[in-house]
Amino acid sequence: MMKKLFYFLTVILLLTGCSGQGDKKSLENVGLLVPETISDQVWGTKGYKGLLKIQSQFGVDVFYKEGMTTRQAVEQAVAEYDKKGVNLIFGHGQEYASLFNDIASDYPDMHFVSFNGNASQPNTTSLKFEGYAMGFFGGMTAAQQSETKKIGVVASYAWQPEVKGFIEGADYQDSSVEVTVDYTDDWDNTEKAMVLLHIQLREDVDVVYPAGDGYNVSIIEKLKEKGLHAVGYVSDQSDMGESTVLTSTVQHVDKLYEVVAERYSDGKLKSGNIPFDFQDGVISMGKFSPEVDKQFREVIESDISHYIKMGELPHERKDE
Repeated sequence: MMKKLFYFLTVILLLTGCSGQGDKKSLENVGLLVPETISDQVWGTKGYKGLLKIQSQFGVDVFYKEGMTTRQAVEQAVAEYDKKGVNLIFGHGQEYASLFNDIASDYPDMHFVSFNGNASQPNTTSLKFEGYAMGFFGGMTAAQQSETKKIGVVASYAWQPEVKGFIEGADYQDSSVEVTVDYTDDWDNTEKAMVLLHIQLREDVDVVYPAGDGYNVSIIEKLKEKGLHAVGYVSDQSDMGESTVLTSTVQHVDKLYEVVAERYSDGKLKSGNIPFDFQDGVISMGKFSPEVDKQFREVIESDISHYIKMGELPHERKDE
């Protein structure tokens, strides 16, 4: 009787153990593809830091390739990663979404992750940073601090939601402020960005939002040189000058990489398009400069807290 009871309990334990692991996936090695470089101090650098965090947390091998801008280069890199046992791959940008959709079926044991695109295959996911709110708070700050009542945006593409948010946040804070918006049509075209900046400065713009990657730092350095102000982008750029950078619209890309790896490992990473915002802990405002009016800072910090709790921006609040 005791032997039968022992056998019965053993079977239950084995079955319980099997069912507990049913949805889990083994995170093996992880690959990263970036269109430009991991040394831009903004978007690319954040992706690389996220890769290193995965390596540290999960003890897996990680690989990265820079300058992945053509279909041929991406296909060759994916094939190489497959041979190295990579089963989670990040394409660090919107441009990888359609490519991943095309090749995902050839690698059914690999999960493909891109940003701000449209993932349509069972083993593809696109992560979307909801940039409107961070842009809104950045625009509020810029409008509040502008002395000339003229602020500018040097953005990469017209589709960036943070640009619309910045414009509407500035209008909410001070409708008399004029916002000039120019686009480089490229994430990294520093030469064009600096030309656009020069034109804006000639029009007395005194606060600029450089919503791009490769040229972001160069613009802030020029504004610092001229004693003007910036709203930082992607990273908390207060270390470039706390009197220059009023605040930053921060996307914690490195943290999001960890979130994705954890979900994959737990069998909870969904295919399709997944949005992320302040409420997910992967978007925030950076440090506020001491130049920012203290009373305004208290108000906007309250607005941010309300948005996190209720999902309402200041101009959407029902009590106003």
